[in-house]
Amino acid sequence: MTKRYVSLPAEAEGAMREFVTEVDERLSSDEDTCSVVEDVLLELSGDREAYERWQAGEEVSVAERVRLQSYDPCNTTLESEYYAEKDEEKFKRSKHLQWLWRQFDSLPIADNVEFALRFRRMLADHLFEDCGENCRFFKGITFTYGHNITVGDNVVVHDDVHLDDRGKLTIGDRVSISDGAHIYSHDHDVVDQTEVRNYHTIIEDDARVTYDSMIRAGNKVGENAIVGARGIVQNDVPAHHIAVGMPAKSVKIKPGWEDVAVPLEEAGVNRQDERHLPYELEDDLEVFDEFQRVFDVPEAGGR
Repeated sequence: MTKRYVSLPAEAEGAMREFVTEVDERLSSDEDTCSVVEDVLLELSGDREAYERWQAGEEVSVAERVRLQSYDPCNTTLESEYYAEKDEEKFKRSKHLQWLWRQFDSLPIADNVEFALRFRRMLADHLFEDCGENCRFFKGITFTYGHNITVGDNVVVHDDVHLDDRGKLTIGDRVSISDGAHIYSHDHDVVDQTEVRNYHTIIEDDARVTYDSMIRAGNKVGENAIVGARGIVQNDVPAHHIAVGMPAKSVKIKPGWEDVAVPLEEAGVNRQDERHLPYELEDDLEVFDEFQRVFDVPEAGGR
């Protein structure tokens, strides 16, 4: 047993439970999500008085006005907002919820672990495609959208993890994702990086993705497998295998699973193509190319 049970004083427990329930109910209602997010952030930041002064027409500085406006997610942009292939209808809501998650994490109260875990767990129910029971999401977790993520029961995601769901990301039951891990579901062409391919990335039940590791798009970490610290997964990791290195390779089978696991010499298979997620863009899409590059690929035999 590596942890002990921690409880809060009754008064603090009651207030936290009441607040999380209140926000949950408002997000589940027909109330405008932008308004809910703005209201919650104003209350948690302690900026309500300044906001009311501004709304009453009293003088505020330009910087203060920008800050107060930014509590409303409709007045903000996220990097993922520029991605052409996103589902616009789903993103309208997930953007607002993602903004609440990110801004909550920037507040001092996010260091109150018990409260923050409950608050993020509640938000995950609204943001993710599906989220199981008893999940624990720590500080600094980021997503592309959020709405393409499915999470099982009893999952733990630690600090500063990036869960990229530009494609699709499925995380099974009892998965542990350690600090600083990056799990991707999209990739770029090696010649023209504006050409994006999306994939379904899978982390199966009981897998462990350890410190600072990276799972490339379209790969699967099998049931009960481990990706060692700073490993870079570029192929599927079979169930019960331990994979380490850059690129990650299976070096051992967990003791006790030798008879059911794929032999080490049969590991290292890439199945990205099987998990490719095609998409179509509108014919009249107004394209924004931040690089403005023109590729002149040399002919064979040229220099």
